[in-house]
Amino acid sequence: MALQCGIIGLPNVGKSTLFNCLSSAKAQAANFPFCTIEPNVGVITVPDERLQRLAEIDHPKKVIPATVEIVDIAGLVKGASKGEGLGNKFLANIRETDALLHVLRCFDDPNVTHVDGSVNPVRDKEIIDMELQIKDLETIENRIAKVQKQAQTGGDKNAKRLYDILIRYKAALEQGRSARTVVLDNKEDVKLAAELFLLTDKPVLYICNVDEASAVTGNTYVEAVRKAVEGEHAECLIVASKLESEIAELETWEERQMFLEEAGLDQSGMVRLIRSAYHLLDLQTYFTTGPDETRAWTFVRGTKAPQAAGIIHSDFEKGFIRAEVIKYADYTALGSEAACRDAGKISIEGRDYVTQDGDIMHFRFNV
Repeated sequence: MALQCGIIGLPNVGKSTLFNCLSSAKAQAANFPFCTIEPNVGVITVPDERLQRLAEIDHPKKVIPATVEIVDIAGLVKGASKGEGLGNKFLANIRETDALLHVLRCFDDPNVTHVDGSVNPVRDKEIIDMELQIKDLETIENRIAKVQKQAQTGGDKNAKRLYDILIRYKAALEQGRSARTVVLDNKEDVKLAAELFLLTDKPVLYICNVDEASAVTGNTYVEAVRKAVEGEHAECLIVASKLESEIAELETWEERQMFLEEAGLDQSGMVRLIRSAYHLLDLQTYFTTGPDETRAWTFVRGTKAPQAAGIIHSDFEKGFIRAEVIKYADYTALGSEAACRDAGKISIEGRDYVTQDGDIMHFRFNV
């Protein structure tokens, strides 16, 4: 499963600059609203030193990392949910993403205009939140109109369950709260809710776009954002997108590392962003490796072996027999699958095995 994230924010907060840093695709970046007219989609690789280490051992014909798909839409403005600006047109483009990257302007620059005339990231966050909530409320009300009669007659249990969920969401949204504040304990409820693709039900990574001087420590704007998002199912990340764009233009890894060290950073903001998104969504990685291919596969923490196999192909899950599992530490220490087998380091796992981060898996199946 490839992680898909949608970048949102007001115009001129650094969305397209961030997208350019993340992706090899180059979105137009300019100092005026609605510069991004069509949604940009870029695919980036997930940095993982373990994958490279396995490739060094097996010398495969192909090395395939996990990927993240980034969708960048036009900057939203107040009234976007009702068609103001270009935002409403593109809300559909992020409806099926796994998470939202909400870019907030946390820097002063008289040469970069702000759509509302002043820098205030908390106000900007609230504007976007409101527009997404209004759009979700519209979705909820439309669904209520469709399922209410079925739910009230009592003939369709799923309709009654969905109707109850919709009413809870409606109440929260009318109070100015996002859908993610509604806690659903029942797995069936969670599944039904996921099919609504509500914008405010998605986990959010708030990206505080700062100037270079604030890249390490942050600033008062960042502190205000952190305080504002307390209690949300969200994470907050400091990124200096202008600095990151300069790093992205350097050709070699050594040059990038030197640049980062001079800026006082251990890792690029792009690496930290991807890892934060994985943490936010509770994602982990297992590997398959051999002479033909070394590959990383993304799964949700807690996934059992048959479902992990299904990520490769649905037939693997349908005909699952067992999983042969080698721990990453054992594989890299012993240097081959054969050596792990000889040392008794391959475990045979059944349907109830919970896949672990870093597992090297080989699935046996029969369809």
